[in-house]
Amino acid sequence: MADYTPPLDDIQFILNDVLILPEQWAKSPVLSERVDGEMAAAMMSEAGKLTSQMIATGSREADEAGVTFKDGVVTTAPGHKEAYQAIIDGGWGGLAGNPDFGGMGMPKALSIYFDEMSAASDLSFSLFTMLTAGACLSIEQHGSQELKEKYLPKMYTGKWAGSMCLTESHAGSDLGIIRTKATPTSEGKYTITGNKIFITGGEHDLSENIIHLVLAKLPDAPAGPKGISLFLVPKLFDDGSRNGVSCGSIEHKMGIKASPTCVMNFDDAEGYLVGEENRGLMAMFTMMNYERVGVGVQGIGAAERSYQCAAEYARDRLQGRSSTSTNGPDSPDSILVHPDVRRMLLTMRSLNEGSRCFATYVANLLDVNKYGTDEDAKKSAEAQIALLTPVVKSFCTDRGFESCVLGQQVLGGHGYIREWGQEQLVRDVRITQIYEGTNGIQAMDLLGRKVVPNKGAAVATLIEEIKAFTANDQLSEKMSASLNQAVDSLQSATDHVINNLSSDLVGSTAMYYLDLMGYVIYGYMWARMSVAATSDSVHHSTKRITADFYFNNILTRASSLQQSIEADHTAMINMDESAF
Repeated sequence: MADYTPPLDDIQFILNDVLILPEQWAKSPVLSERVDGEMAAAMMSEAGKLTSQMIATGSREADEAGVTFKDGVVTTAPGHKEAYQAIIDGGWGGLAGNPDFGGMGMPKALSIYFDEMSAASDLSFSLFTMLTAGACLSIEQHGSQELKEKYLPKMYTGKWAGSMCLTESHAGSDLGIIRTKATPTSEGKYTITGNKIFITGGEHDLSENIIHLVLAKLPDAPAGPKGISLFLVPKLFDDGSRNGVSCGSIEHKMGIKASPTCVMNFDDAEGYLVGEENRGLMAMFTMMNYERVGVGVQGIGAAERSYQCAAEYARDRLQGRSSTSTNGPDSPDSILVHPDVRRMLLTMRSLNEGSRCFATYVANLLDVNKYGTDEDAKKSAEAQIALLTPVVKSFCTDRGFESCVLGQQVLGGHGYIREWGQEQLVRDVRITQIYEGTNGIQAMDLLGRKVVPNKGAAVATLIEEIKAFTANDQLSEKMSASLNQAVDSLQSATDHVINNLSSDLVGSTAMYYLDLMGYVIYGYMWARMSVAATSDSVHHSTKRITADFYFNNILTRASSLQQSIEADHTAMINMDESAF
């Protein structure tokens, strides 16, 4: 696999020139005491060294070896223990954690870059720290003070890891029908009994302990989602003895083979309530929404590494000649002379960099909501977070998969064999479109819960912001017109769904709608990046060229998506079930 180079220049460009976040941090009473632009640059440089030199170099070997399971014990891939120790030594596991319990308290708009670099280096390995950080978030927001003080410090250090245990063999997205039971004891504790599947990092040998967050139902709980409670279940007790938690098997998967995906058995395991009884789904969604943004960032990381591999290959691969070449038959050009190769590479680049800017934009909304002092701004940020989280998760991973497939295509036959690593990236990134809620479910959440109920109010706020920017005199007239046209497509599609609402319309059009919103938002991100790229440097001129490519070749997809949304969908519904 080609070497990975962390995109530090692009990160600094987004932070300092496009979104200008250090200035926002300086105005925050909390963040101004923790981070500034210089410190952020230094931290990302160190993160880049760790991920590229310690983790990325072993990703192919880890994929080849995978994880092993014997007698209930999971052994992780070669190199992962050393990489995990490096994470612990550097304190990276608590990067965005609460400083009151040993975290570093960095803004989300900074920590997502560490997440991206980790995912680009080895998606399998990155899941260990990602799940722990998400579990910490749920404990911090919903756990008792006793639970916070006992578990968070060791989880932030990475000495203890975390997992979330939701899915059962019969209950995936419909968690209301889970069968795992929780029985209260006389000591104010609970015994947890049941089975969970698809548990990432449910068992491994990297940390001293694993802290499971488990969804279960109390004996007299209401039926459905309103009867779910959340419990903290440690693998080991304080004296080192084993709780009633065991790994029954590990899954054999298409990708992320160096990440243990476990079947977990809870046999009268001792657990502790997190939050209120029968309010567990709300507490778990704190973690799940964090993970959904993180999964979108995983898609970006894999796509970035695929692009770097494809670009390196295209520069070095001598084959064919351009239409104007004067080279002889024995002196071929690099394949970069072929427009179709450039089309693939620029598609990848425009999607990857649009994704990165968008993810940072949403992460900053999370920071505004968490650290802001203006209540109106916090309320507005919260509404936009709700609207955009399913877009980050779905659109960034769909486009990440698209980019990885294009990267594989650039290499031709070499992309299909293991040596270059492109086939691993395609296999690994594929899961991001499935876990933490499939992208189709995310799309229905966006349209059915975030758009229709408030009659497009949150979308109207987004559109207003974009149109205010297109009125900027610095934006070219052509680019402004193109973006406004795409925004009009989004507005028309929104109005169509709201005005013609039926029981099947949301399900029939949700995926089209999410994609339409995603392309419009990337257009907005590229408009902002093009305006910020003012110098004659190669970096800035490349940004402007990539922006032009996006507007002329990718944003044009918006109009066809509008047509799909406003089309007749009766054929989708009229097919009899027996005909499928």
